[in-house]
Amino acid sequence: MSEKTLTEGSHKGAETQAGTAASNNHRWRILAVVALAQLMVVLDTTIVNIALPSAQADLGFSDGNRQWVVTAYALAFASLLLLGGRIADLFGRKTAFLIGIVGFAVASALGGAAQGFGMLVFARALQGAFGALLAPAALSILNTTFTDARERARAFSVYGAIAGAGGAVGLLLGGLLTDALDWRWTLYVNVGIAFIAFAAGWMLLSNHRDAGGSKLDVPGTVLVAGGLFSVVYGFSNAETHDWGSPLTWGFLIAGGAFLAAFAWWQTRAAHPLLPLRILLDRDRGASFLAVLISGGGMFGVFLFLTYYLQLNLGFSPTKTGVAFLPMVAALMVAAQVGTTVLVPRIGPKVIVPLGFVIAAIGMSWLAGIDTGSTYAGAVVTPLIIIGFGLGLVMPPTMQLATGGVAAEDAGVASASVNAMQQVGGSVGTALLNTLAASAASSFLVGKDATSKLVQAEATIESYTTAFWWSAGMFAVGAVITFLLFRRGVPQQDENAAPVVHM
Repeated sequence: MSEKTLTEGSHKGAETQAGTAASNNHRWRILAVVALAQLMVVLDTTIVNIALPSAQADLGFSDGNRQWVVTAYALAFASLLLLGGRIADLFGRKTAFLIGIVGFAVASALGGAAQGFGMLVFARALQGAFGALLAPAALSILNTTFTDARERARAFSVYGAIAGAGGAVGLLLGGLLTDALDWRWTLYVNVGIAFIAFAAGWMLLSNHRDAGGSKLDVPGTVLVAGGLFSVVYGFSNAETHDWGSPLTWGFLIAGGAFLAAFAWWQTRAAHPLLPLRILLDRDRGASFLAVLISGGGMFGVFLFLTYYLQLNLGFSPTKTGVAFLPMVAALMVAAQVGTTVLVPRIGPKVIVPLGFVIAAIGMSWLAGIDTGSTYAGAVVTPLIIIGFGLGLVMPPTMQLATGGVAAEDAGVASASVNAMQQVGGSVGTALLNTLAASAASSFLVGKDATSKLVQAEATIESYTTAFWWSAGMFAVGAVITFLLFRRGVPQQDENAAPVVHM
């Protein structure tokens, strides 16, 4: 080896050590940047929901087209997540993070300035695409920045709380902006958030390509993107079409075939997009399933309770958002206690199923609402219980799902967590909407459908049916995680590749 090569290698080593030391000194500031970016991505799944009626009146699109303002974001986000995570591993997390933030901000500004339905839907899809690059980069930065077990638990308690409560924060912020300004500001607000996150990320983060020697798995990318797109699109169509429609079952079958082909290809690819070693760890597999189930069940709270508060109790958009704050507070408290105290001492086999059981109890209680119920008497206490339960589930499982992963796989592992949450939310929304609609139709059989009281009772029946099914999802989650998680406290894998600070 030449003297020049040795000199260059020593310089690179010194630069890496300097970057590691710098990021180590700023790790809590990095957490703030990552949390801000994650909040922007998560709240955009719900912030537009409250503004939809105003946007529809302004742009003049039909009720049938309204869902695509939400679905376009979900489709692009879910189908491109694994690609976004691998790009972060291959080309550097700082690069992926900053490009994702800029792209998300530009797409948000485009949506806010939309002059027609097509432009708005295109902007939402563009948001989802850049969100798919930003979200896994943010989580993998967090995963590789915090290596001390205690500090890592604290960091993930914050991240997990934001991931769980971001939807409720979106409802609150969406209501405030729509009432005080205009529906367009539910999109414009991202520009300000992105500016802060970009400036801080540019100064605090250093770039490192942990999988720089690998290549992008193009066939795997096409297969998994097609599979996730088809699954989310199929379930989204179930909301507006019958389950017997080819647009529903056809895409679901195609999605299953694509994903099966993807799994087969990953066993043969020289540089797999999603190395199966990430999924085959027992604790990590249990964590992925927990994120999937909690994502699906949470929509029983956000979606149908929003309807109940606004349509039945007459809450304004802002008041509806405020009504979710007790749940957010309980979730954040439980997230801190669960990740920093309970799981490190007892282990996930007890704590995560316990969280699911608590959430199921709260959801069952919420299913007791009727036409005479009030927020104070029948809603706020179950909301607090649900929030506390989910706080014991989501942050610990997100931490366990990415813990012990080799540095070169951190991005794609992080993307898998986001994909599970997104697919769970899409599947949960479709299933609960279908079940709720069927319950309302069945309730009206043999009754006077023109009576306002009967209509109100049918609406309540649809809500409570969704809540009961959400409670069932959480109960299933409790059983699955209890069976799959190993006993005891998780230990770091000493044979895992060294983690590089970002």
